[in-house]
Amino acid sequence: MIEIKNLTIQFNRQPPVVEDMSLTVPEGGRTIILGESGSGKSVTLAAILGILPSDAAVRGSIKIGGTEVLGLRERELRKIRGKVIGYVPQGSGNGMNPLMTVGEQVSEPLVEHSGLKKDEALQKAKAWMERLGLTPADKLARAYPHTLSGGMRQRALMAMGAAGGARILLADEPTKGLDEKRIAEVEKLLLSMDDRTLLCVSHDLRFASRIADTVCVMYGGKTVEVAPAKAFFKKPKHPYSKMLLEALPENGLNCPGGYAPSIDKRFACAFANHCPQASGKCFETPEMVRVEQHNVRCHLYGA
Repeated sequence: MIEIKNLTIQFNRQPPVVEDMSLTVPEGGRTIILGESGSGKSVTLAAILGILPSDAAVRGSIKIGGTEVLGLRERELRKIRGKVIGYVPQGSGNGMNPLMTVGEQVSEPLVEHSGLKKDEALQKAKAWMERLGLTPADKLARAYPHTLSGGMRQRALMAMGAAGGARILLADEPTKGLDEKRIAEVEKLLLSMDDRTLLCVSHDLRFASRIADTVCVMYGGKTVEVAPAKAFFKKPKHPYSKMLLEALPENGLNCPGGYAPSIDKRFACAFANHCPQASGKCFETPEMVRVEQHNVRCHLYGA
């Protein structure tokens, strides 16, 4: 359903924020992109949607259901957004229209892309609000966004992205700011939509371990590991992936400090200055190689 090949994104001729990224999400698959802030995760979702700013230079290929979307005109992209691809943006819903009720905004994609009348769309929107714990839905549908808590607005965004019936759902930090009970509700919803294809950005490793069938780890704008979720959480291959899991409390909370990409231009690998296994090979650009069930970008697994 989603096929990304050699994707590179730059702004104002600065160093790439995403570089040579390739990723395939099969129909019905649930892929979670992990990585710290600034690794290129959210920018990748924006490129798929075609909502990058005008100063972005994009190279490579992004296909949705076999159709190339890079280079499509805005009119053509509008036919894809909402109908083929649903989107749950990051944040606590501060981007919602303050002059429209929550019900109007959740039902709008149904009117726009499903051809439903407003009353019928509103009833379906309320049903999705109920599924996400936004109760009583009748009352909250008449409310304005500023009267809801940040967590409630986040769940309203989830309803907006899912209600339209799009075959693909892109979600940017869908559990951010939610308590454990609400996170469980989001997980239950995503797992119940087994007829959808999910590509999700998250910092939450536990959420990823329960939801994903595939994990993609990004660091410094590059994909450093892609693997089936079970294999990844059992035995990650890339040194950065290992450190991510070691930082979890149940794994010893082993977090020696920040892992900002290297500013030492001698290193071709951005993680080299944090890597306990770095060597002279790290001055050369590592290629993505196949190791068991994992694709890993690291010299440790080269020829």
